[in-house]
Amino acid sequence: MFFNSDRIAAFREMICSDTLEERVAALAKLEPMQQADFEGIYEAMEGCPVTIRYLDPPLHEFVPTEEADIEQLARDQGKSVEAIKNIIAGLHEFNPMMGHRGCRLAVTYPEIAEMQTRAVIKAALAVQARHPEWTMVPEIMIPLVGEVKELKYVKDVVVKTADAVLAEAGSDMKYLVGTMIEIPRAALTADEIAREAEFFSFGTNDLTQMTFGFSRDDAGKFLGAYYDRKIYESDPFARVDQIGVGKLVAMACKLGRSVRPDLHLGVCGEHGGDPSSVEFFHKVGLDYVSCSPFRVPIARLAAAQAAIKDAE
Repeated sequence: MFFNSDRIAAFREMICSDTLEERVAALAKLEPMQQADFEGIYEAMEGCPVTIRYLDPPLHEFVPTEEADIEQLARDQGKSVEAIKNIIAGLHEFNPMMGHRGCRLAVTYPEIAEMQTRAVIKAALAVQARHPEWTMVPEIMIPLVGEVKELKYVKDVVVKTADAVLAEAGSDMKYLVGTMIEIPRAALTADEIAREAEFFSFGTNDLTQMTFGFSRDDAGKFLGAYYDRKIYESDPFARVDQIGVGKLVAMACKLGRSVRPDLHLGVCGEHGGDPSSVEFFHKVGLDYVSCSPFRVPIARLAAAQAAIKDAE
């Protein structure tokens, strides 16, 4: 979304801001872009439920690397090239996957969550006005939560902002705020998290990385030896590890629904397109799986087969 040529400059302005005022000014440029994106998604889905995950990747992924781009950013922001390079250096992380990303961005910079919330709700209101036959219920997903207090902090920002937008519009539109369960601690404390979250989506890619303790990007260097020696029977990023990662998913389902019986549960990631994983998710009580578009036909077939087997 943010790498398009017409918006990456504004996004980099936001990242390289020194003050709240500078950051808010940059976010004001991004808000209509985000709103247009969300309106497009809502229109394409024709009234079906839509879950929007808030900004998740580390900020360093968006900063320029070419000298000419750095110089241009410096000119745009009225800063020296050295100042911009210092900001870029400060964003470097030794392990970005476990760094300043997900809900941690919104805790550090709540104005990002405020902007995205305004964009989500305004988009839903606009589409609802164009399609009165649809019932728009925005679903906002806060990623990378591991502690209920950080979820509550970000949720409070979201609710305050959304309610203000709806009040100004004179609308009684409903919306949901949920979270991704992708950190083992979140699965272990899912009963606490369910007091704040209205739905869970299991991010099994990151949950697998953090449970096994190795990176999906780097594990290819040694997993071949593990398959040869029968330590692992299959790629844990392609087929969910039912014994370890699966136990966390099953535990979180049980704990979450013990607090909120109507808790909506799903999975987000490539495991959602693997037949054996889909069958497992069905058994532990998930309501849906999502996956890459090219895996959807397989996922639909696997879900149907799991339901039929369950009914036999």
